[in-house]
Amino acid sequence: MNKERLIPLIVATALFMENMDSTVIATSLPAIAADIGTSPLTLKLAITSYLLSLAVFIPASGWTADRFGARLVFSGAVAVFMLGSIGCALSGSVTDFVIARILQGIGGAMMTPVGRLVLLRSIDKSALVNAMAWVTVPALVGPVIGPPLGGFITTYFSWHWIFLINIPIGLLGIFMALRYIDPIKSEDPERFDLYGMMLAGIGLAGIAFGLSVAGLNLLPWSMVALLVTIGSISMTLYVIHARRTASPVLDFGLLRLPTMRASILGGFLFRLGIGALPFLLPLLMQVGFGLSPFRSGLVTFASAVGAMGMKTLAARIIRTFGFRNMMTINAVVSSVFLGACALFTVTTPLLLIMIILVVGGFFRSLQFTAINTVAYAEIEPAQMSRATTLVSVNQQLALSAGVAVGAFSVESTMLMRHVQELSAEDFAPAFLVVSIISAVSAWFFRQMPDDAGHEISGRTAVEISSRKGAANAAVKVASEETQNARDQRLG
Repeated sequence: MNKERLIPLIVATALFMENMDSTVIATSLPAIAADIGTSPLTLKLAITSYLLSLAVFIPASGWTADRFGARLVFSGAVAVFMLGSIGCALSGSVTDFVIARILQGIGGAMMTPVGRLVLLRSIDKSALVNAMAWVTVPALVGPVIGPPLGGFITTYFSWHWIFLINIPIGLLGIFMALRYIDPIKSEDPERFDLYGMMLAGIGLAGIAFGLSVAGLNLLPWSMVALLVTIGSISMTLYVIHARRTASPVLDFGLLRLPTMRASILGGFLFRLGIGALPFLLPLLMQVGFGLSPFRSGLVTFASAVGAMGMKTLAARIIRTFGFRNMMTINAVVSSVFLGACALFTVTTPLLLIMIILVVGGFFRSLQFTAINTVAYAEIEPAQMSRATTLVSVNQQLALSAGVAVGAFSVESTMLMRHVQELSAEDFAPAFLVVSIISAVSAWFFRQMPDDAGHEISGRTAVEISSRKGAANAAVKVASEETQNARDQRLG
């Protein structure tokens, strides 16, 4: 297998492990809580502590990879995540479980951005779209396959295996990374911005943690607002600090690049809308339609099927239409399929629901691939580590915001309808709200230059070929007209 296929699969394996683990636990919380002698509500601290750890340590990932080498840090991150998984399986109390989840979060914070950095430094830009297509799939498949897999393992085996299955996957990932990934690291790493790391860590933790618990009903909305406010103040202080330092942990100066700006701002809105889907859809299926967790998981798995079907076509579609045109139109198309979920009722045939989810999953996955790829179109090699860190932070905040907006929309609908019990009717407005937010992202993608990302997509070669064809056709027409004029004179 060539490097362009092998390295994305190595990175994708680790990302799949992380994405699946973060969602599979939600299904198994009642069983875990009963086993260690606590309530499911208290055990939700395990989910929020993981997200908190993730938000705090992501900003340090770029500098760490530059200082110690992306291959070593990526392999170490997988090992730390595995240790956290073992700790979760062996936990006998809430404290043990939360500590183990924090350890997993530290590993996960390094795996995602450093995994992308490995990809960017190992794969030629011309092959980046195909590589990103493979890496994007775990991010879409993990949250969808997690709930049914968690339900199956918890029902027929034991919840401990949810975490122990990470061990063989992680060992394989470490072995493959050390064997096939080149040991690339920065020759002159920048000085670590400790003060900036503290400000960014507090800011991201407050915002991400606050938005995440908003969807879990763990804290009152006033406390959520306080957390987000503290986080926002800290991030404001960080932005002021970042302007005065030469090596910020989060380099917002990269937003001056049109492709990075579109990927961050447009990508945030698109992910916010789509990020609400794994939260809203299982609730609609289980609470609204009365399906079992396992059956609900099988229905929602349809969107993962569409995502997997995309990976072979992404490069061809982007090369044909270009990043700007494709992303602008596809953002609206994807949002339409997201909004279509508002039409689902108890009487809607499950086959029709699955068809809409499969087709929608295809377009969503195509958009994610394009967003993740075009972000690096104008990034120089020296900026790669800072770019991957910024992109990873943006993704984390967008997904947390998506859950919060989805939860807030559902609760607002219940308040307006003066009902206490959640029903299928309460979900339609939420799907419409997040689909509109997602569609607004098209405006940011439209602002990119016409030739955005041509070096990556291969669009330049297509245009040169078409121009040559047009030139040849013009020469042929001109010669035919000359010949006709000559014939007329001879006649």
